Amino acid sequence: MDTSPITLTCTQCARKLGDLVAQLPVNDIEETWKEVELTAQQLANGLRVRDGPEDNHTTLGKTLLPQNLTTLLTSALNGTVVPDADHTAPVFEILRVGANLCVEHDQNRGHLLEAGFPQAVVSLLEGYTETIPEEPQMDPFPMSIAHLQVVKTAIGVLLNAALTYEPVRNRLISLEVAKTIVRLSTALYPPAAWMRTTSNLYSPDTPPADMTFDRIAESWTIRAGLSSWAGRLISELQDDVHPLFSQEVLPYLVQSLIAFTPPLLTAPLPSHFAQPSPLRTTLLNTDFDLLSESCSRLESSALDVADVRLSLARGFTFPAEHYDVPCFSIMLDFVEKGTYAPLWYVQSETGLERGDVSKKEKAFDDCKAAVIKAVVEVSGDDRNLDLLWDDSDDSRPGGEFVSRMIDWIRAYISDGTPDNGRDDLVICATLSLGNITRGESHSTILLSQPHDIARLLSSDALLAPSTDIKLKHGVIGLLKHLAQSSSQMPSNRATLSAAGVIQRILRSGVWDDRSDFMLDIVQVNAIGAIKHLCNNNVDNSCIFILEPVEGQDPPSTGLSQLLSLIKRSDTVAIKSEGTRIIVNLIRSLWTNDRKDEQSSEEELQARQQKRTKAMDALLNPACAEALAALIGRSTKHIVLINEGVVASSLLSFHRDGGALVLNALTAPLPVEVTQPQAGSAPASATASTSSETLDSPVVTSPMGAPNKITSTRHALDQLIVSLKSESTPVEVRTNICVFFSQISKRGNGEGHQKLKEAARPILEELVDVHGQSMLGSAARRLLDMWTAE
Repeated sequence: MDTSPITLTCTQCARKLGDLVAQLPVNDIEETWKEVELTAQQLANGLRVRDGPEDNHTTLGKTLLPQNLTTLLTSALNGTVVPDADHTAPVFEILRVGANLCVEHDQNRGHLLEAGFPQAVVSLLEGYTETIPEEPQMDPFPMSIAHLQVVKTAIGVLLNAALTYEPVRNRLISLEVAKTIVRLSTALYPPAAWMRTTSNLYSPDTPPADMTFDRIAESWTIRAGLSSWAGRLISELQDDVHPLFSQEVLPYLVQSLIAFTPPLLTAPLPSHFAQPSPLRTTLLNTDFDLLSESCSRLESSALDVADVRLSLARGFTFPAEHYDVPCFSIMLDFVEKGTYAPLWYVQSETGLERGDVSKKEKAFDDCKAAVIKAVVEVSGDDRNLDLLWDDSDDSRPGGEFVSRMIDWIRAYISDGTPDNGRDDLVICATLSLGNITRGESHSTILLSQPHDIARLLSSDALLAPSTDIKLKHGVIGLLKHLAQSSSQMPSNRATLSAAGVIQRILRSGVWDDRSDFMLDIVQVNAIGAIKHLCNNNVDNSCIFILEPVEGQDPPSTGLSQLLSLIKRSDTVAIKSEGTRIIVNLIRSLWTNDRKDEQSSEEELQARQQKRTKAMDALLNPACAEALAALIGRSTKHIVLINEGVVASSLLSFHRDGGALVLNALTAPLPVEVTQPQAGSAPASATASTSSETLDSPVVTSPMGAPNKITSTRHALDQLIVSLKSESTPVEVRTNICVFFSQISKRGNGEGHQKLKEAARPILEELVDVHGQSMLGSAARRLLDMWTAE
């Protein structure tokens, strides 16, 4: 058979391929396949022209060409997983035809999909994947130039077919081609392997004399291009809805991280890459592209796939989870030790320009940030708590992960140069420790020796006013977790107090009016830490209320900072949680009369004087108004209403407190409280069948006649609604009655009259309905008090 090349048109080539398909059942010989190769080559070359006089792409897509390509590809394998030596070249050209036929052509993408061509290409790549080791290898898998070209072109077919075309994209996702591509491309191009390997790139029996530089360069060029196309294909398949990867790909993804982590990063170069060259620059860029892709995929997988988070944590303790590849440890090593490639800084005509290096440095830092997010996500999965927190080794309380996170914090502080330190390590460590610190026992371990974390977290290096807000977020968030344990473990509170945590948070500037641009969550976490430390603790409450904050101009105290923050903040969580600090301060100072038997009489007297001074400081309109606002805005949170009631009631026990509290209850509430949120349910819905909102609540009299409350924008309105509602717990309704009784003892004037007019009909109804019960009795005592006035 004459196989000499004859110039044919695209249509003639396509027709000839059809004839060769028909011959294969009876003439499946080397000469036929050579003819297939040459014809497909001409057709592929012809289809590279897209703006010619004839629209060959559309015309040929409507013929049997897509089906013939599928048949030829399947027949070339003839039952084998990869093409043999006689069929490698024809397969390569067939793939080129398919790739060029569908480039930027949705109709042909659809025709090829209908003919099963992309599916056959996936099967071909799966066949190649079966020939490589399942576990990741440090050295590139040996493969001939011919087979490398087949693999690269097959990936190119899928890339061209899937670009912007959902039907092919969805089919490839269903075939889980991304896993195949990752395994195969990583085996053929292990990141940075060219820097460290002189292994045979072709096959074990290739003579050393054949390993010329040109052949080595050609192999690495194809492998790099293959890797680049693989990354583009996976990116095309990625979306925000369907996770593309599962835990099986983790050992392959972390290979890029290893490549940028010493000692491999600093290993001597093979002789053929010792000098700068365009190829070396290409390989440097390919390595970094792989790093960027891997870090992005690790982050997205950790965010979106629960099994990935669990697998990473499990592999930290049991490396067999990932073929003995310690994926999570590799991620931690990269965060701690990973660095820029030294070859980026080699100056030459073929090296990287300074601007390119700067961009790479910034992008590299983004890679670390992505891995840090993945680590934090893994630590935040509840199922991983027992995997990352290990109490089996007394010499390392909390286990390896806990100790390593604390070592990062300690190293940052010991360095003495926080301006140039590793903020990212501390951010990762504090956020991760905050995620896995659950309950009193974990907090106690962190606060005890050898960790002594309270001293570390309250250092100047971590909580100075100039400290970056991201760093403060992690540190203060962890302090909040530790402080939460203090109510059940007085020793934990004592340790945190001794470390000056309250003073350090106040000096950090997170509540300054200059800091309103900061993340709300940092301010909320600071509120949470101090709220817990002041709960049921007179000494901490006095510190917060009375001690001047160092470095503040003008001078301030914790209380003045808090009241200013509550007043100016637009965030409900800050206003409400901040006011709960005031609730805890009042509870601590009004109800905690503990005597320290080891203290002298003078010490006890001084302590009482300080306590009295702190109580006087709380007796101001701003505190009473904050409590009233807490009651007014907490329509859906009866617990907060009750806290506001109890604190206001305690405040009114003071000789000057009753009038202060009553004025706050009947004064107009801030606009942010009285204007209901869009879409919120009417707050008075539980008080009556009226559709009117809390702005104008209706109280039904015993006779059923509605009585409008004279004043409609006050905390008193919310208390009346809560008192009336059967959905309000009896204990809370009783507390409201007791509260009204307490402020009535010292009340008079217009405010007191408003209270009696608004509450009397409800109280009479409660007496009738609840009789001698706790609630009915409290209502009766209040009515009797008012009658006796």
